[in-house]
Amino acid sequence: MSDLLSRRLAQLGEPANLSLLGECLHGIERECLRVDRDGQLALTPHPQALGSALTHAQITTDYSESLLEFITGTANDPAATLAELDSIHRFAYDKLDGELLWSPSMPCALPDEETIPIARYGSSNIGRLKYVYRKGLALRYGKTMQCIAGIHYNFSLPEGLWQLQQQSEGSEQSARDYQSARYIALIRNFRRYSWLLMYLFGASPALDKGFMRGRPHHLQELDASTLYLPYATSLRMSDLGYQSSAQSGLTPCYNDLASYTDSLRLAVGTPYPAYVAAGIKRGDEWLQLNTNILQIENEYYSSIRPKRVTYSGERPIQALMSRGVQYVEVRCLDINPFLPLGIDVAQARFIDAFLLFCALEDSPLLENGECSSCTSNFLKVVKEGRRPGLHLHRGNQQVELKVWASELLERILPLAELLDRSQGSSVHIEALAQQQAKVADVEMTPSAQVLAILRQGKSFTEFAMQQSLRHAEYFRGQPLSAQQQQAFEQAAHDSLAAQAELEAQPKGDFDAFVAAYQASILALAV
Repeated sequence: MSDLLSRRLAQLGEPANLSLLGECLHGIERECLRVDRDGQLALTPHPQALGSALTHAQITTDYSESLLEFITGTANDPAATLAELDSIHRFAYDKLDGELLWSPSMPCALPDEETIPIARYGSSNIGRLKYVYRKGLALRYGKTMQCIAGIHYNFSLPEGLWQLQQQSEGSEQSARDYQSARYIALIRNFRRYSWLLMYLFGASPALDKGFMRGRPHHLQELDASTLYLPYATSLRMSDLGYQSSAQSGLTPCYNDLASYTDSLRLAVGTPYPAYVAAGIKRGDEWLQLNTNILQIENEYYSSIRPKRVTYSGERPIQALMSRGVQYVEVRCLDINPFLPLGIDVAQARFIDAFLLFCALEDSPLLENGECSSCTSNFLKVVKEGRRPGLHLHRGNQQVELKVWASELLERILPLAELLDRSQGSSVHIEALAQQQAKVADVEMTPSAQVLAILRQGKSFTEFAMQQSLRHAEYFRGQPLSAQQQQAFEQAAHDSLAAQAELEAQPKGDFDAFVAAYQASILALAV
Protein backbone atom coordinates (compact mmCIF):
# COMPACT_ATOMS: atom_id res chain seq x y z
CA MET A 1 0.00 0.00 0.00
CA SER A 2 1.39 3.41 -0.95
CA ASP A 3 1.89 6.03 1.75
CA LEU A 4 -0.68 8.26 0.07
CA LEU A 5 -3.34 5.54 0.02
CA SER A 6 -2.54 4.67 3.63
CA ARG A 7 -3.04 8.30 4.73
CA ARG A 8 -6.28 8.67 2.79
CA LEU A 9 -7.65 5.42 4.18
CA ALA A 10 -6.74 6.39 7.73
CA GLN A 11 -8.47 9.75 7.30
CA LEU A 12 -11.66 8.22 5.92
CA GLY A 13 -11.58 5.57 8.64
CA GLU A 14 -11.90 8.18 11.38
CA PRO A 15 -15.34 8.03 13.04
CA ALA A 16 -16.21 11.57 12.00
CA ASN A 17 -15.51 10.82 8.31
CA LEU A 18 -16.58 7.20 7.85
CA SER A 19 -20.16 8.08 6.96
CA LEU A 20 -18.95 9.91 3.83
CA LEU A 21 -18.56 6.56 2.05
CA GLY A 22 -22.28 5.95 2.48
CA GLU A 23 -22.92 9.01 0.31
CA CYS A 24 -21.46 7.54 -2.88
CA LEU A 25 -23.99 7.47 -5.72
CA HIS A 26 -24.65 4.64 -8.20
CA GLY A 27 -26.60 4.42 -11.41
CA ILE A 28 -26.87 1.77 -14.12
CA GLU A 29 -27.76 1.83 -17.81
CA ARG A 30 -28.48 -1.58 -19.32
CA GLU A 31 -28.88 -2.12 -23.07
CA CYS A 32 -30.61 -5.19 -24.53
CA LEU A 33 -31.97 -6.26 -27.90
CA ARG A 34 -35.60 -7.15 -28.39
CA VAL A 35 -35.94 -10.48 -30.19
CA ASP A 36 -38.87 -12.63 -31.29
CA ARG A 37 -39.55 -16.18 -30.11
CA ASP A 38 -37.31 -17.54 -32.87
CA GLY A 39 -34.34 -15.53 -31.64
CA GLN A 40 -34.53 -13.15 -34.58
CA LEU A 41 -34.16 -9.39 -34.18
CA ALA A 42 -37.56 -7.85 -33.44
CA LEU A 43 -38.42 -5.55 -36.34
CA THR A 44 -41.46 -4.10 -34.60
CA PRO A 45 -41.46 -0.42 -33.57
CA HIS A 46 -40.51 0.55 -30.03
CA PRO A 47 -43.62 -0.50 -28.05
CA GLN A 48 -45.79 2.56 -27.44
CA ALA A 49 -46.88 1.04 -24.13
CA LEU A 50 -43.31 1.62 -22.88
CA GLY A 51 -43.67 5.34 -23.50
CA SER A 52 -41.67 7.72 -25.65
CA ALA A 53 -38.06 6.77 -26.33
CA LEU A 54 -37.36 10.49 -26.72
CA THR A 55 -38.69 11.74 -23.39
CA HIS A 56 -38.95 8.77 -20.99
CA ALA A 57 -36.35 9.02 -18.23
CA GLN A 58 -36.01 5.27 -17.63
CA ILE A 59 -36.88 3.45 -20.86
CA THR A 60 -35.43 4.50 -24.19
CA THR A 61 -33.58 3.10 -27.18
CA ASP A 62 -29.89 3.22 -27.98
CA TYR A 63 -28.82 2.80 -31.61
CA SER A 64 -31.57 0.63 -33.04
CA GLU A 65 -35.33 0.69 -32.66
CA SER A 66 -34.79 -2.87 -31.41
CA LEU A 67 -32.09 -1.97 -28.85
CA LEU A 68 -33.74 -1.02 -25.57
CA GLU A 69 -31.91 0.94 -22.90
CA PHE A 70 -33.03 0.89 -19.27
CA ILE A 71 -31.78 3.74 -17.07
CA THR A 72 -31.95 3.90 -13.29
CA GLY A 73 -31.81 6.97 -11.13
CA THR A 74 -29.04 7.27 -8.55
CA ALA A 75 -28.94 5.67 -5.12
CA ASN A 76 -26.47 5.42 -2.27
CA ASP A 77 -26.78 1.63 -2.15
CA PRO A 78 -26.22 -0.34 -5.38
CA ALA A 79 -28.78 -2.85 -4.11
CA ALA A 80 -31.41 -0.10 -4.46
CA THR A 81 -30.12 0.71 -7.96
CA LEU A 82 -30.47 -2.93 -8.98
CA ALA A 83 -33.95 -3.13 -7.43
CA GLU A 84 -34.99 -0.20 -9.62
CA LEU A 85 -33.44 -1.86 -12.68
CA ASP A 86 -35.36 -5.02 -11.83
CA SER A 87 -38.63 -3.09 -11.71
CA ILE A 88 -37.95 -1.53 -15.11
CA HIS A 89 -37.38 -4.99 -16.57
CA ARG A 90 -40.65 -6.29 -15.09
CA PHE A 91 -42.64 -3.40 -16.53
CA ALA A 92 -40.99 -3.84 -19.93
CA TYR A 93 -41.77 -7.55 -20.00
CA ASP A 94 -45.40 -6.77 -19.24
CA LYS A 95 -45.51 -4.71 -22.47
CA LEU A 96 -43.32 -6.77 -24.83
CA ASP A 97 -46.22 -8.82 -26.24
CA GLY A 98 -44.35 -12.11 -26.40
CA GLU A 99 -40.98 -10.70 -27.41
CA LEU A 100 -37.85 -11.44 -25.38
CA LEU A 101 -34.84 -9.50 -24.13
CA TRP A 102 -31.65 -11.02 -25.55
CA SER A 103 -29.47 -12.26 -22.71
CA PRO A 104 -25.83 -11.71 -23.90
CA SER A 105 -23.92 -8.65 -25.07
CA MET A 106 -23.17 -9.99 -28.55
CA PRO A 107 -26.24 -9.81 -30.78
CA CYS A 108 -28.61 -12.44 -32.08
CA ALA A 109 -28.48 -13.58 -35.70
CA LEU A 110 -29.03 -10.28 -37.49
CA PRO A 111 -30.81 -9.56 -40.76
CA ASP A 112 -28.93 -7.76 -43.52
CA GLU A 113 -27.62 -4.31 -42.65
CA GLU A 114 -30.36 -2.53 -44.57
CA THR A 115 -33.08 -4.27 -42.54
CA ILE A 116 -31.72 -3.41 -39.07
CA PRO A 117 -33.98 -0.53 -37.97
CA ILE A 118 -32.42 2.71 -36.75
CA ALA A 119 -34.11 4.16 -33.66
CA ARG A 120 -36.71 6.85 -34.36
CA TYR A 121 -37.70 9.67 -32.05
CA GLY A 122 -40.55 11.44 -33.79
CA SER A 123 -40.88 14.57 -35.87
CA SER A 124 -39.46 17.26 -33.58
CA ASN A 125 -36.13 18.75 -34.59
CA ILE A 126 -34.33 17.16 -31.65
CA GLY A 127 -35.97 13.82 -32.47
CA ARG A 128 -34.88 14.09 -36.10
CA LEU A 129 -31.37 15.09 -35.03
CA LYS A 130 -31.05 11.95 -32.89
CA TYR A 131 -32.15 9.88 -35.90
CA VAL A 132 -29.69 11.53 -38.30
CA TYR A 133 -26.88 11.04 -35.77
CA ARG A 134 -27.64 7.32 -35.81
CA LYS A 135 -27.72 7.33 -39.61
CA GLY A 136 -24.21 8.77 -39.38
CA LEU A 137 -23.16 5.94 -37.06
CA ALA A 138 -24.50 3.43 -39.61
CA LEU A 139 -22.55 5.14 -42.39
CA ARG A 140 -19.33 5.23 -40.37
CA TYR A 141 -19.31 1.93 -38.51
CA GLY A 142 -22.12 -0.17 -39.93
CA LYS A 143 -25.33 -1.15 -38.19
CA THR A 144 -24.09 -4.57 -37.04
CA MET A 145 -21.58 -3.16 -34.54
CA GLN A 146 -24.24 -0.86 -33.15
CA CYS A 147 -26.33 -3.87 -32.07
CA ILE A 148 -23.81 -4.90 -29.40
CA ALA A 149 -25.19 -4.31 -25.90
CA GLY A 150 -23.50 -3.58 -22.59
CA ILE A 151 -23.88 -2.23 -19.10
CA HIS A 152 -22.75 1.24 -18.03
CA TYR A 153 -22.01 1.75 -14.35
CA ASN A 154 -22.13 5.32 -13.05
CA PHE A 155 -20.33 6.13 -9.80
CA SER A 156 -19.57 9.24 -7.81
CA LEU A 157 -17.92 10.06 -4.52
CA PRO A 158 -19.46 12.79 -2.34
CA GLU A 159 -18.15 16.34 -2.65
CA GLY A 160 -17.54 16.32 1.10
CA LEU A 161 -14.94 13.59 0.65
CA TRP A 162 -13.07 15.61 -1.97
CA GLN A 163 -13.23 18.73 0.21
CA LEU A 164 -11.91 16.83 3.23
CA GLN A 165 -8.96 15.46 1.29
CA GLN A 166 -8.21 18.74 -0.46
CA GLN A 167 -8.03 20.51 2.89
CA SER A 168 -5.77 17.88 4.44
CA GLU A 169 -3.49 17.76 1.39
CA GLY A 170 -3.18 21.52 1.16
CA SER A 171 -4.15 21.84 -2.50
CA GLU A 172 -4.53 25.45 -3.65
CA GLN A 173 -6.77 24.51 -6.59
CA SER A 174 -10.39 25.55 -6.59
CA ALA A 175 -12.72 22.91 -5.19
CA ARG A 176 -14.04 22.27 -8.71
CA ASP A 177 -10.57 21.84 -10.21
CA TYR A 178 -9.36 19.62 -7.36
CA GLN A 179 -12.40 17.35 -7.68
CA SER A 180 -11.96 17.15 -11.45
CA ALA A 181 -8.27 16.37 -11.10
CA ARG A 182 -9.04 13.57 -8.65
CA TYR A 183 -11.64 12.04 -10.96
CA ILE A 184 -9.17 12.20 -13.84
CA ALA A 185 -6.61 10.50 -11.56
CA LEU A 186 -9.22 7.80 -10.89
CA ILE A 187 -9.60 7.34 -14.65
CA ARG A 188 -5.82 7.00 -15.10
CA ASN A 189 -5.77 4.20 -12.54
CA PHE A 190 -8.81 2.67 -14.19
CA ARG A 191 -6.88 2.60 -17.45
CA ARG A 192 -4.01 0.87 -15.63
CA TYR A 193 -6.11 -1.80 -13.97
CA SER A 194 -9.36 -2.24 -15.93
CA TRP A 195 -7.98 -5.38 -17.59
CA LEU A 196 -8.82 -6.99 -14.23
CA LEU A 197 -12.53 -6.23 -14.74
CA MET A 198 -12.38 -7.87 -18.16
CA TYR A 199 -10.88 -11.03 -16.68
CA LEU A 200 -13.37 -11.15 -13.81
CA PHE A 201 -16.56 -10.09 -15.61
CA GLY A 202 -15.98 -10.52 -19.35
CA ALA A 203 -18.81 -12.71 -20.65
CA SER A 204 -18.61 -12.59 -24.45
CA PRO A 205 -16.06 -15.20 -25.62
CA ALA A 206 -18.25 -16.33 -28.54
CA LEU A 207 -20.67 -14.88 -31.10
CA ASP A 208 -22.97 -15.75 -33.95
CA LYS A 209 -20.99 -16.33 -37.15
CA GLY A 210 -23.20 -13.94 -39.10
CA PHE A 211 -21.91 -11.05 -37.00
CA MET A 212 -18.70 -11.03 -39.05
CA ARG A 213 -20.60 -10.45 -42.33
CA GLY A 214 -17.94 -12.44 -44.16
CA ARG A 215 -15.14 -10.12 -43.05
CA PRO A 216 -11.69 -11.67 -42.44
CA HIS A 217 -11.01 -12.54 -38.81
CA HIS A 218 -8.89 -14.70 -36.52
CA LEU A 219 -11.75 -16.35 -34.66
CA GLN A 220 -12.12 -20.11 -34.46
CA GLU A 221 -15.21 -22.10 -35.42
CA LEU A 222 -16.92 -23.80 -32.49
CA ASP A 223 -19.81 -25.11 -34.57
CA ALA A 224 -21.46 -24.31 -37.88
CA SER A 225 -22.95 -21.05 -36.55
CA THR A 226 -20.66 -20.07 -33.66
CA LEU A 227 -17.26 -18.35 -33.66
CA TYR A 228 -15.09 -17.92 -30.58
CA LEU A 229 -11.60 -17.56 -29.17
CA PRO A 230 -10.65 -20.27 -26.66
CA TYR A 231 -9.20 -17.90 -24.05
CA ALA A 232 -11.24 -14.75 -24.78
CA THR A 233 -13.07 -12.93 -22.03
CA SER A 234 -14.86 -10.14 -23.93
CA LEU A 235 -14.94 -10.13 -27.71
CA ARG A 236 -17.35 -7.21 -27.31
CA MET A 237 -14.46 -5.05 -26.11
CA SER A 238 -11.94 -6.40 -28.65
CA ASP A 239 -11.16 -5.00 -32.08
CA LEU A 240 -14.24 -6.89 -33.33
CA GLY A 241 -16.48 -4.59 -31.31
CA TYR A 242 -16.36 -0.87 -30.75
CA GLN A 243 -13.31 0.16 -32.72
CA SER A 244 -12.82 2.95 -35.24
CA SER A 245 -9.86 3.81 -37.45
CA ALA A 246 -11.05 7.42 -37.53
CA GLN A 247 -10.85 7.52 -33.73
CA SER A 248 -7.51 5.69 -33.50
CA GLY A 249 -5.59 8.91 -32.88
CA LEU A 250 -8.06 10.07 -30.24
CA THR A 251 -6.97 8.05 -27.23
CA PRO A 252 -6.67 10.70 -24.49
CA CYS A 253 -4.27 9.71 -21.74
CA TYR A 254 -6.26 11.59 -19.12
CA ASN A 255 -3.36 13.51 -17.64
CA ASP A 256 -5.74 16.40 -16.96
CA LEU A 257 -9.30 17.38 -17.76
CA ALA A 258 -8.22 20.06 -20.24
CA SER A 259 -6.30 17.60 -22.42
CA TYR A 260 -9.34 15.32 -22.48
CA THR A 261 -11.81 18.05 -23.44
CA ASP A 262 -9.33 19.55 -25.92
CA SER A 263 -8.99 16.23 -27.76
CA LEU A 264 -12.76 15.91 -28.06
CA ARG A 265 -13.20 19.55 -29.04
CA LEU A 266 -10.69 19.02 -31.82
CA ALA A 267 -12.38 15.82 -33.00
CA VAL A 268 -15.87 17.34 -33.22
CA GLY A 269 -14.47 20.17 -35.35
CA THR A 270 -11.98 18.36 -37.61
CA PRO A 271 -13.13 16.87 -40.95
CA TYR A 272 -12.22 13.24 -41.69
CA PRO A 273 -11.53 12.52 -45.38
CA ALA A 274 -13.68 9.38 -45.69
CA TYR A 275 -16.65 11.14 -44.10
CA VAL A 276 -16.11 14.22 -46.27
CA ALA A 277 -16.21 11.95 -49.33
CA ALA A 278 -19.51 10.46 -48.19
CA GLY A 279 -21.05 13.90 -47.74
CA ILE A 280 -23.60 15.24 -45.29
CA LYS A 281 -26.63 14.89 -47.56
CA ARG A 282 -27.72 13.04 -50.67
CA GLY A 283 -30.21 15.38 -52.26
CA ASP A 284 -32.59 16.25 -49.43
CA GLU A 285 -31.74 13.11 -47.44
CA TRP A 286 -29.48 13.57 -44.43
CA LEU A 287 -26.68 11.00 -44.18
CA GLN A 288 -24.82 12.28 -41.10
CA LEU A 289 -24.76 15.41 -38.96
CA ASN A 290 -21.34 16.50 -40.22
CA THR A 291 -18.17 15.10 -41.77
CA ASN A 292 -15.92 15.49 -38.73
CA ILE A 293 -14.04 12.76 -36.85
CA LEU A 294 -16.90 12.80 -34.34
CA GLN A 295 -20.41 14.03 -35.11
CA ILE A 296 -20.87 14.72 -31.39
CA GLU A 297 -18.63 14.01 -28.41
CA ASN A 298 -20.69 10.98 -27.31
CA GLU A 299 -19.54 9.20 -30.46
CA TYR A 300 -16.12 8.69 -28.87
CA TYR A 301 -15.83 5.04 -27.81
CA SER A 302 -14.06 4.62 -24.48
CA SER A 303 -14.08 2.20 -21.57
CA ILE A 304 -14.69 5.00 -19.06
CA ARG A 305 -15.82 8.63 -19.30
CA PRO A 306 -15.70 11.62 -16.99
CA LYS A 307 -19.24 12.99 -16.78
CA ARG A 308 -21.30 15.92 -15.54
CA VAL A 309 -25.09 16.17 -15.57
CA THR A 310 -25.99 18.58 -18.36
CA TYR A 311 -28.50 21.39 -18.36
CA SER A 312 -31.20 21.50 -21.04
CA GLY A 313 -29.56 22.27 -24.39
CA GLU A 314 -26.04 22.01 -22.95
CA ARG A 315 -23.36 19.85 -24.59
CA PRO A 316 -21.44 17.32 -22.45
CA ILE A 317 -18.13 19.09 -23.16
CA GLN A 318 -19.61 22.43 -22.12
CA ALA A 319 -20.78 20.94 -18.83
CA LEU A 320 -17.35 19.48 -18.08
CA MET A 321 -15.53 22.67 -19.01
CA SER A 322 -17.79 24.97 -17.03
CA ARG A 323 -18.49 22.92 -13.90
CA GLY A 324 -15.94 20.07 -13.86
CA VAL A 325 -16.28 16.33 -13.39
CA GLN A 326 -19.17 15.07 -11.26
CA TYR A 327 -18.98 11.29 -11.74
CA VAL A 328 -17.49 8.56 -13.91
CA GLU A 329 -19.27 6.22 -16.31
CA VAL A 330 -17.71 2.75 -16.62
CA ARG A 331 -18.58 1.49 -20.10
CA CYS A 332 -16.65 -1.78 -20.54
CA LEU A 333 -18.95 -4.19 -18.68
CA ASP A 334 -20.43 -7.10 -20.57
CA ILE A 335 -23.94 -8.29 -19.85
CA ASN A 336 -23.63 -11.49 -17.84
CA PRO A 337 -26.01 -13.85 -19.69
CA PHE A 338 -26.49 -15.97 -16.57
CA LEU A 339 -28.04 -13.07 -14.63
CA PRO A 340 -31.56 -11.70 -15.31
CA LEU A 341 -30.31 -8.10 -14.97
CA GLY A 342 -26.94 -8.84 -16.58
CA ILE A 343 -25.24 -7.76 -13.34
CA ASP A 344 -25.74 -8.58 -9.65
CA VAL A 345 -25.11 -6.82 -6.38
CA ALA A 346 -21.86 -8.70 -5.65
CA GLN A 347 -20.37 -7.42 -8.91
CA ALA A 348 -21.58 -3.90 -8.14
CA ARG A 349 -20.02 -3.97 -4.66
CA PHE A 350 -16.70 -5.17 -6.04
CA ILE A 351 -16.76 -2.44 -8.69
CA ASP A 352 -17.34 0.09 -5.90
CA ALA A 353 -14.26 -1.15 -4.04
CA PHE A 354 -12.27 -1.20 -7.29
CA LEU A 355 -13.27 2.37 -8.19
CA LEU A 356 -12.59 3.58 -4.65
CA PHE A 357 -9.13 2.03 -4.92
CA CYS A 358 -8.60 3.81 -8.24
CA ALA A 359 -9.73 7.08 -6.64
CA LEU A 360 -7.60 6.94 -3.50
CA GLU A 361 -4.42 5.23 -4.73
CA ASP A 362 -1.56 7.34 -6.04
CA SER A 363 -2.05 7.96 -9.76
CA PRO A 364 1.03 9.34 -11.54
CA LEU A 365 0.67 10.75 -15.04
CA LEU A 366 0.61 8.26 -17.89
CA GLU A 367 4.00 8.85 -19.49
CA ASN A 368 6.84 7.03 -21.28
CA GLY A 369 4.60 4.66 -23.19
CA GLU A 370 2.43 3.65 -20.24
CA CYS A 371 -0.71 4.82 -22.04
CA SER A 372 -0.11 2.41 -24.93
CA SER A 373 0.78 -0.43 -22.54
CA CYS A 374 -2.54 0.12 -20.73
CA THR A 375 -4.33 -0.29 -24.04
CA SER A 376 -2.19 -3.31 -24.94
CA ASN A 377 -2.89 -5.05 -21.60
CA PHE A 378 -6.62 -4.43 -21.94
CA LEU A 379 -6.80 -5.79 -25.49
CA LYS A 380 -4.67 -8.78 -24.59
CA VAL A 381 -6.99 -9.75 -21.74
CA VAL A 382 -10.20 -9.39 -23.74
CA LYS A 383 -8.87 -11.74 -26.43
CA GLU A 384 -6.81 -14.21 -24.38
CA GLY A 385 -7.24 -13.35 -20.70
CA ARG A 386 -7.74 -16.96 -19.61
CA ARG A 387 -4.66 -18.28 -21.43
CA PRO A 388 -2.48 -20.20 -18.95
CA GLY A 389 0.66 -18.28 -18.09
CA LEU A 390 -0.49 -15.08 -19.85
CA HIS A 391 1.82 -12.15 -19.06
CA LEU A 392 1.06 -8.42 -19.11
CA HIS A 393 3.25 -5.32 -19.19
CA ARG A 394 3.86 -3.62 -15.83
CA GLY A 395 6.39 -0.85 -16.21
CA ASN A 396 9.42 -2.35 -17.92
CA GLN A 397 8.61 -5.85 -16.75
CA GLN A 398 6.39 -8.75 -17.80
CA VAL A 399 4.20 -10.08 -15.00
CA GLU A 400 1.86 -13.06 -15.04
CA LEU A 401 -1.79 -12.01 -15.07
CA LYS A 402 -2.74 -14.29 -12.17
CA VAL A 403 0.11 -12.93 -10.02
CA TRP A 404 -0.76 -9.31 -10.76
CA ALA A 405 -4.50 -9.95 -10.31
CA SER A 406 -3.90 -11.52 -6.88
CA GLU A 407 -1.71 -8.58 -5.88
CA LEU A 408 -4.35 -6.09 -7.01
CA LEU A 409 -7.09 -7.84 -5.08
CA GLU A 410 -4.91 -7.74 -1.95
CA ARG A 411 -4.46 -4.00 -2.49
CA ILE A 412 -8.21 -3.53 -2.97
CA LEU A 413 -9.06 -5.52 0.18
CA PRO A 414 -8.53 -2.56 2.60
CA LEU A 415 -10.97 -0.54 0.49
CA ALA A 416 -13.57 -3.31 0.74
CA GLU A 417 -12.97 -3.47 4.50
CA LEU A 418 -13.41 0.29 4.81
CA LEU A 419 -16.67 0.23 2.84
CA ASP A 420 -17.94 -2.56 5.09
CA ARG A 421 -16.96 -0.63 8.22
CA SER A 422 -18.91 2.37 6.95
CA GLN A 423 -22.01 0.19 6.49
CA GLY A 424 -21.60 -2.25 9.37
CA SER A 425 -21.54 -5.25 7.04
CA SER A 426 -19.22 -7.73 5.34
CA VAL A 427 -20.74 -7.62 1.84
CA HIS A 428 -17.78 -5.95 0.10
CA ILE A 429 -15.25 -8.40 1.55
CA GLU A 430 -17.52 -11.25 0.45
CA ALA A 431 -17.77 -9.77 -3.05
CA LEU A 432 -13.99 -9.49 -3.22
CA ALA A 433 -13.64 -13.12 -2.08
CA GLN A 434 -15.76 -14.16 -5.07
CA GLN A 435 -13.25 -12.43 -7.35
CA GLN A 436 -10.30 -14.06 -5.61
CA ALA A 437 -11.92 -17.42 -6.34
CA LYS A 438 -12.04 -16.55 -10.06
CA VAL A 439 -8.34 -15.74 -10.05
CA ALA A 440 -7.58 -19.02 -8.29
CA ASP A 441 -9.80 -21.00 -10.69
CA VAL A 442 -10.23 -19.58 -14.18
CA GLU A 443 -13.19 -21.91 -14.83
CA MET A 444 -15.27 -19.79 -12.45
CA THR A 445 -15.13 -16.73 -14.71
CA PRO A 446 -18.29 -15.96 -16.72
CA SER A 447 -16.44 -16.30 -20.03
CA ALA A 448 -15.23 -19.80 -19.09
CA GLN A 449 -18.72 -20.77 -17.94
CA VAL A 450 -20.22 -19.65 -21.25
CA LEU A 451 -17.71 -21.70 -23.24
CA ALA A 452 -18.19 -24.72 -20.97
CA ILE A 453 -21.87 -24.79 -21.95
CA LEU A 454 -21.19 -24.18 -25.64
CA ARG A 455 -18.68 -27.02 -25.70
CA GLN A 456 -21.44 -29.37 -24.55
CA GLY A 457 -23.02 -28.97 -27.97
CA LYS A 458 -25.07 -25.76 -27.74
CA SER A 459 -24.61 -23.05 -30.36
CA PHE A 460 -24.26 -19.44 -29.23
CA THR A 461 -27.83 -18.77 -30.38
CA GLU A 462 -29.26 -21.82 -28.60
CA PHE A 463 -27.52 -20.87 -25.36
CA ALA A 464 -28.62 -17.24 -25.60
CA MET A 465 -32.22 -18.22 -26.31
CA GLN A 466 -32.23 -20.64 -23.38
CA GLN A 467 -31.09 -17.87 -21.04
CA SER A 468 -33.44 -15.31 -22.56
CA LEU A 469 -36.42 -17.61 -22.00
CA ARG A 470 -35.34 -18.30 -18.42
CA HIS A 471 -35.08 -14.60 -17.69
CA ALA A 472 -38.43 -13.90 -19.32
CA GLU A 473 -40.02 -16.51 -17.07
CA TYR A 474 -38.28 -14.97 -14.06
CA PHE A 475 -39.57 -11.45 -14.74
CA ARG A 476 -43.04 -12.43 -15.91
CA GLY A 477 -43.44 -14.75 -12.95
CA GLN A 478 -43.15 -11.89 -10.44
CA PRO A 479 -45.23 -8.94 -11.66
CA LEU A 480 -44.94 -5.49 -10.15
CA SER A 481 -47.14 -4.37 -7.30
CA ALA A 482 -50.23 -2.42 -8.32
CA GLN A 483 -48.61 0.78 -7.04
CA GLN A 484 -45.38 0.22 -9.00
CA GLN A 485 -47.31 -0.72 -12.13
CA GLN A 486 -49.39 2.45 -11.92
CA ALA A 487 -46.26 4.59 -11.50
CA PHE A 488 -44.70 3.10 -14.62
CA GLU A 489 -47.96 3.43 -16.58
CA GLN A 490 -48.14 7.09 -15.60
CA ALA A 491 -44.50 7.70 -16.57
CA ALA A 492 -45.13 6.12 -19.98
CA HIS A 493 -48.27 8.22 -20.48
CA ASP A 494 -46.49 11.41 -19.41
CA SER A 495 -43.56 10.76 -21.74
CA LEU A 496 -45.87 10.33 -24.73
CA ALA A 497 -47.63 13.56 -23.79
CA ALA A 498 -44.28 15.34 -23.48
CA GLN A 499 -43.23 14.19 -26.95
CA ALA A 500 -46.58 15.25 -28.40
CA GLU A 501 -46.23 18.67 -26.79
CA LEU A 502 -42.72 19.01 -28.19
CA GLU A 503 -43.90 18.10 -31.67
CA ALA A 504 -46.79 20.56 -31.49
CA GLN A 505 -44.41 23.48 -30.99
CA PRO A 506 -43.23 25.49 -34.03
CA LYS A 507 -40.23 23.59 -35.34
CA GLY A 508 -38.39 25.97 -37.61
CA ASP A 509 -36.24 24.72 -40.44
CA PHE A 510 -34.40 21.46 -39.65
CA ASP A 511 -31.37 22.47 -41.72
CA ALA A 512 -31.10 25.67 -39.67
CA PHE A 513 -31.51 23.64 -36.46
CA VAL A 514 -28.62 21.35 -37.42
CA ALA A 515 -26.54 24.36 -38.49
CA ALA A 516 -27.05 25.95 -35.07
CA TYR A 517 -26.14 22.67 -33.41
CA GLN A 518 -23.02 22.46 -35.56
CA ALA A 519 -22.17 26.07 -34.74
CA SER A 520 -22.07 25.16 -31.05
CA ILE A 521 -19.58 22.41 -31.94
CA LEU A 522 -17.43 24.79 -33.95
CA ALA A 523 -17.54 27.36 -31.16
CA LEU A 524 -16.21 24.74 -28.78
CA ALA A 525 -13.51 23.70 -31.22
CA VAL A 526 -11.98 27.16 -31.58
